[in-house]
Amino acid sequence: MHPRLDSDLLNVLKTAIALLELPVDHPWRRDVEAIEQYVASSSFRIAVFAPFNYGKSTLLNALLGEKALPIGLIPTTGAAITVKYGDTLSTQIRLVDGTVVDETGTDVLERYAVLDDQRQMNQNVSAVEVRCPHPFLQTGVELMDLPGTDDREAQDALVKQQLLTANLIVQVLDARKLMTLQERENLRDWLLNRGIETVLFVVNFLNLLEPDDQKQVMNRLRFVAESFRSKLPTGVSNLYRVDALPALRARLKGDMAAAQSTGLPMLESALQTIVRSHLESASSASSPQSSAMPSERVKAIARPIQQALQGKIEAIAADLTESDQSYTQRLEIQQKAQGLLKQGFTTSVNQLRDWLSPAQLIAEYEASAINALREFEFETWGTDGLRADWLRKKQAVTEWVYKACEFFDHPRPADLWVAFPSDPEVVLPNIPKQPGSGSSSSSSTGDAAPVAIATGLGWVLGGPIGAAVLGGASYILKNTELNKGDRTDFVSPESQMEQINQAYCDAAQQYLRQFSSMALTALTQYETEAAKVFRFEQCPAPVDSSAQQYQLQLLQNVLESITTLSQ
Repeated sequence: MHPRLDSDLLNVLKTAIALLELPVDHPWRRDVEAIEQYVASSSFRIAVFAPFNYGKSTLLNALLGEKALPIGLIPTTGAAITVKYGDTLSTQIRLVDGTVVDETGTDVLERYAVLDDQRQMNQNVSAVEVRCPHPFLQTGVELMDLPGTDDREAQDALVKQQLLTANLIVQVLDARKLMTLQERENLRDWLLNRGIETVLFVVNFLNLLEPDDQKQVMNRLRFVAESFRSKLPTGVSNLYRVDALPALRARLKGDMAAAQSTGLPMLESALQTIVRSHLESASSASSPQSSAMPSERVKAIARPIQQALQGKIEAIAADLTESDQSYTQRLEIQQKAQGLLKQGFTTSVNQLRDWLSPAQLIAEYEASAINALREFEFETWGTDGLRADWLRKKQAVTEWVYKACEFFDHPRPADLWVAFPSDPEVVLPNIPKQPGSGSSSSSSTGDAAPVAIATGLGWVLGGPIGAAVLGGASYILKNTELNKGDRTDFVSPESQMEQINQAYCDAAQQYLRQFSSMALTALTQYETEAAKVFRFEQCPAPVDSSAQQYQLQLLQNVLESITTLSQ
């Protein structure tokens, strides 16, 4: 493919991205921008990438012969640092607000191009450039030190984008870890699947292994490297061993023999051969950029955009068909849903209303309520029994309303809520003394001196029930003989217990009747409010589809252009 066709295809891809209405930070936008930068550049860019602490910056410093880039045990590189040729070692930092910081040396990198304490990149930096007087750079070569991968999503996104701008990728491997699963996935997803086929693998830290282990590691990595068919000049291997830190130390000392043993010269020779081959290819082409490599990358990023266009075309076409043919069907669906939801709601309301009837509540809960009053556990009975049952049965009603709200896009009404009556209380009077008891207690005066014992505090069995107080309403349970002033009458224990049992029975029944009345009132009010939810606005009739037809035509034209230019 001719480079001009690359530019044409990139322009069509930008149009496609606009039609797809992708956000400004979408990866496809960044990929297109990166490829545009790659196609327009006249330099030969070599990008070095790997996870943190694999020795990327150390390797680049060894190639440059000086400590130009920050290195250390703690992961440092926090930006894409481009190294270009310059008469003296200097650094230029471009900030997002347009400010340019230009200083001699590279100390300024510590302020702008390293990770902060939270291992985050400096978001105020847009570009970092180091100028270095190295002969290799003078040939038009640019070196790029990328942040470590597999640490933060933002750093991975930056690395993926910058890899598309490079003519050659140097992937640093750690001999102590071989090639991890994540590295293999990056090789596939970040390079192979994006049309990047010019890759050198550089194995670091091999000097830290025993000789036998070194051979075994290199044999295994050689198999991996050979399975990746890099597009390199004839005779150039894609796998090299470089002990980065010893190589840097040897270069700083000027010890050529020591540098030779680190494997660095072999890598340098391969890089020079690749660059020379590129320059020869570029001189014979009409453009300074080689046409073969960018074409694969453009076509690679075009494929998912093509699929997205096709998907949107199919969606719009389906929508147009639906607008023309299925208006009645959609209306029927809404009507059917309304009927089913309303029927379910009505059924659950009727079931709840039946349960709330006084007779049903008394039949189901009277015995347990009386027992709870006797055992002073009425509050626990209410929480674990009646209240829990109410919540379950109430939910069966409200779930239909929630489904209708979701289906018809209505706001939810106020919840079905009821205030439970106050817990019952039983008030017991003193018992008149039996004849001959000889006591002159207060009961012998004929005055009933009641002892009020609230639920939960206990009660004293002192005689016949005088009164039962229930939720603020009192029921006088008098023994007529006791009010005639005849204190010699004797009330049998059986009669006393019968009256006590009746008091508890009356208290429990009154509590359940009060709850029934309050809950039925709340249910009626809720039913009135919920009825509004089950009314839906009829779906609009099909409108003029000319705008969608025009959009569909644009998408089809762009898809056809991408298909033609990608062939």
